[in-house]
Amino acid sequence: MTTTTPSPTTASTRSPAAHFTLAVLALALGGFAIGTTEFVTMGLLPQIADGVDITIPQGGHLISAYALGVVIGAPVIAVFGAKLPRRALLVGLMAAYGAFNVLSAMASSYHVLFLARFLDGLPHGAYFGVASLVAASLAPPGRAGRAVASVMLGLSVANVVGVPAATWLGQQAGWRAAYLSTAVLAVATMAMILAFVPSIAGNPHATGRREMAFFRNGQAMLTLLAGAVGFGGLFAVYSYIAPTVTEVSGLPESAVPVFTAAFGIGMVAGTWVAGRLAEWSVFRTLILSGIASFFVMLLVWAVAPFGWALLPAVFLVTATGSVLVVNLQLRLMGVSGEAQTLGAAMNHASLNIANALGAWLGGLVIAAGYGYRSPALVGAALSVLGIGVLFWSAHSAAKRS
Repeated sequence: MTTTTPSPTTASTRSPAAHFTLAVLALALGGFAIGTTEFVTMGLLPQIADGVDITIPQGGHLISAYALGVVIGAPVIAVFGAKLPRRALLVGLMAAYGAFNVLSAMASSYHVLFLARFLDGLPHGAYFGVASLVAASLAPPGRAGRAVASVMLGLSVANVVGVPAATWLGQQAGWRAAYLSTAVLAVATMAMILAFVPSIAGNPHATGRREMAFFRNGQAMLTLLAGAVGFGGLFAVYSYIAPTVTEVSGLPESAVPVFTAAFGIGMVAGTWVAGRLAEWSVFRTLILSGIASFFVMLLVWAVAPFGWALLPAVFLVTATGSVLVVNLQLRLMGVSGEAQTLGAAMNHASLNIANALGAWLGGLVIAAGYGYRSPALVGAALSVLGIGVLFWSAHSAAKRS
């Protein structure tokens, strides 16, 4: 349907291959830091719940708090930051991210931790949105899709290396140490961005009114809705992976980092494939990833009681989900018109509505007594709804053309 083009305000900014690689690596390191702190909460949910004296379903609310921070922070920061130099904005967002991770590590009660996780989510969507625009503007012609996928790859690699390592660290040294380690990653990202990302001006013509016109864009709204619904299944499963592995699959606690690593490897594989599928067709790829997600969720439900048989199913959950994420980002950048900063940032707001929705619905069915397998069925239902929204978007676009 629609493909993305670099922002007109930065399209002339080109970089030699080596400089481009280092710049994208710096941007991807930020994704690595964000992915580690976002997803390590899932791997350490039992320890965190014990540490602040709450139940595991209540611990799922901490995941939702972070997600809601992303939802609120993405549009607010994108609107007010659209005119700012993009490198400076990225550094400021990473500084805030590190500070709120320190606050999470220092939290003495559930309510303080809830607030800290909410605040930590605020810079998330704006960082990925601005980083995606910067990567697209620096990419050689025709390679914007792969450049954006490379930035997202940092989040994916976090789930292979960062999340299992931070989960292990949290199990050995206490869950607070995991959040402190991600603050260190944020500082490293700031240094890399200052060293390797060129100074790129913001959009001098951006205004609040112009950016907010994004919310009157029907195709953009439907794309956001597809992400908010269709991606929720991944979080319904992932949020409760630790108790699923130990209580349903009957494996020891030491197996949990292996499963979080499988989630991460699936993300890396899916993100790599997504950039190439986008060059074929962004919209068709979105449909196919939604259909695949439906069948994968059913597979998770079926194999969960059979120990290590759950591992390949977990890999497929994030492989299909990552294809969806990258192509939603590209579609939003393509249909956002003049509100590119807001459009790029809102993808992660949408996905974190999915995060909050999936974690909340998964907690509801568990609390209702349906067991730790039941979130997978919730995920299958959400996948079907997401596909329906995408077809609605296609029908709406066809009527207007």
